[in-house]
Amino acid sequence: MSFVCKLQVSAMIWVRMIKLNIKCNSCWSAGCGTETSLVIFRGEKDLKKKLLVMSLNNQCRRRFQTNMAEKELGGSHESSGLIAKNNILEAKEALKSEQDEVSQRRNSQYQQDLKSVLVTSVLNLEKLDVDLYRGTHHWVPRTQRLFGGQIVGQALVAAAKSVSDSLYAHSLHCYFVRAGDPKVPVLYQVDRTRDGRSFTVRSVKAIQHGQPILICQASFQTLQPSPLQHQFPMPVVPPPEDLLTVEELIHHYLSKPDLAEEAKKGLKKLLANEVPIEIKPVNPAHFYRLGPEQPRRLFWGRARGHIGEGNMKLHCCVAAYVSDYALLGTALLPYPEYRAKFAASLDHSMWFHSTFRSDEWMLYECESPWAGSSRGLVQGRMWRRDGVLAASCSQEGVLRVKPVTEPSKL
Repeated sequence: MSFVCKLQVSAMIWVRMIKLNIKCNSCWSAGCGTETSLVIFRGEKDLKKKLLVMSLNNQCRRRFQTNMAEKELGGSHESSGLIAKNNILEAKEALKSEQDEVSQRRNSQYQQDLKSVLVTSVLNLEKLDVDLYRGTHHWVPRTQRLFGGQIVGQALVAAAKSVSDSLYAHSLHCYFVRAGDPKVPVLYQVDRTRDGRSFTVRSVKAIQHGQPILICQASFQTLQPSPLQHQFPMPVVPPPEDLLTVEELIHHYLSKPDLAEEAKKGLKKLLANEVPIEIKPVNPAHFYRLGPEQPRRLFWGRARGHIGEGNMKLHCCVAAYVSDYALLGTALLPYPEYRAKFAASLDHSMWFHSTFRSDEWMLYECESPWAGSSRGLVQGRMWRRDGVLAASCSQEGVLRVKPVTEPSKL
């Protein structure tokens, strides 16, 4: 809405007083829209305004006072004009001050609105007791089971709450023992396994219906410099600014006139399934298995919204969440003639190598060195934009497949 208020004013001129009925018809504030009365007491040396009913917001009042003072400036009395001129300056200064205050509030609210849903909801835990937490907000994928990355991320959040600020997560190892139920909360029970001088270990059990659904061990370390430093080189790929997001790619495919109706329904379901992370595939055809490919995929990813810097533990938890996205499906890339009828993670391990921000673009490189016995092994590496290897992960999962009756219509 416009910041400019449209005021309907009707006046009754009395001997030394003007009474005005004001109604704000199109003000930005929800507080406006009701009639109020403004009484203006006029004198030769003073101009006082008194609001009898404070239903207009400050912006409206200041603008109205400024307009009234400007009208007074055009009067015939020199003394009244000087007083009105002073009132104009005062009103405009007050208006600018209030505009700045509103702007600051809006910026603050804007930052709050931008706060990543991964922080405010998905990875947010409620403390029930010492080392006992509950997670209630879940993103449910199309499988209608809890997303494994969320359980891993929440388990790491629970473990991180039990260690000092001087410790940073460097590894975690998880076993998925049961499918998660998205209809009930998850309890996280933390066991303080060991507190050492350099390394601290926590064991976390995620529980639903009285039974564990995940067992996780996380290790934390104090920062220790070392002359031993090396890493693999980062793959050379286009920057994220030159690529389309998954949502933009889906809209592109939906615009094709020869797209089969069944494919349209599937793509619309994907589009409706909001994911709290933003993905830009490096090779879209490779990402969507449009032909036989090597078991390797690359995409840029980041958390939606703003997290900020300074809380490395939180960024590790978000990265743990992101690490499970599209990872196991990499093992299916060489087999476009098959589709997974059942896929589930069995275990998940992750190592954190360097500082990073999970709300900034990172390149996720996934590759599968082996598949067999209805299982697939996949390894992943997360790269910062400056080429630093931020994290590595490894996962094995169940992959039961069925033949594809029709080729992809994309």
